[in-house]
Amino acid sequence: MELRQLEYFVTVAEEGNFTRAAERVHVAQPGVSAQVRRLERELGHELLDRSGRTVRLTEVGAAVLPYARAALAAVAGARLVADEFRGLVRGRIAFGMVTSHSFDVPGLLAAFHDAYPGVEITLVEARSEQLTGDVRGGRLDAAIASLATGEQPPGLNVLVLTDEAIVAAVGQDDEWAGRDSVPLEALRDRRLVSLPPGTGLRARLDEACAARGFAPRIGFEAGHPTVLGDLAARGLGVAILPASVPAGRSDLHAVAITDPPLRGSLALLWRADGPVSPAARVFLNHARARLR
Repeated sequence: MELRQLEYFVTVAEEGNFTRAAERVHVAQPGVSAQVRRLERELGHELLDRSGRTVRLTEVGAAVLPYARAALAAVAGARLVADEFRGLVRGRIAFGMVTSHSFDVPGLLAAFHDAYPGVEITLVEARSEQLTGDVRGGRLDAAIASLATGEQPPGLNVLVLTDEAIVAAVGQDDEWAGRDSVPLEALRDRRLVSLPPGTGLRARLDEACAARGFAPRIGFEAGHPTVLGDLAARGLGVAILPASVPAGRSDLHAVAITDPPLRGSLALLWRADGPVSPAARVFLNHARARLR
């Protein structure tokens, strides 16, 4: 049994056609057919049903296909590991991040690309809830996401990058502009400006309010903290923001939330178990060193 026989079999199964499979592997169609026939003879079973217009897997072929894919993946992994030891890391990594943060992700990715130009990099932006699920499910190798202070999502490793208070930010003409703090209960009767559901900050707000027996009255939602600050500065509500956002703005006044205080963190997340490709392992080491 040869690897190319497994490769051709998997390709034909995926394409459902010998001609398209041959084009994909850049081999003449008779060569693909001959190698698959040899594999079938060696196994003693037909793997493909060629009787229709579309090539289909036989029952045996369907059972063999996962093992053929696993064998090819194992060989690819072995080659990647060998490349890693030679300093020639190759492969793909997928990295995610929340929309708003203070980290130089372009610089992080550029430095990694300079060091490992053979690795393809995919970057996605999403809400923390989705990012956490995508890292856990293996669709992302790592992500910067928002968590509750001290939160440890199941199945994930966490490197806390920032941890700060969540405050109520109001315009300078607001009735709270002269206050230093308000209890969480005081938010019950105010129109709030917040990030949408699925974001870490919104989760902290919803959880705290629910524990006190009320739902926050959201007047406006926006996907970026800067926009929330702009809305609050113009008197359209009380913006729920990380403390660092209003700290640098003269048109906003930050009011601490007490009883209970709200806090949130940004963290680098990656899977605690499961296979990690050489490229992902090198990227995680790079990201942890640079972001820390």
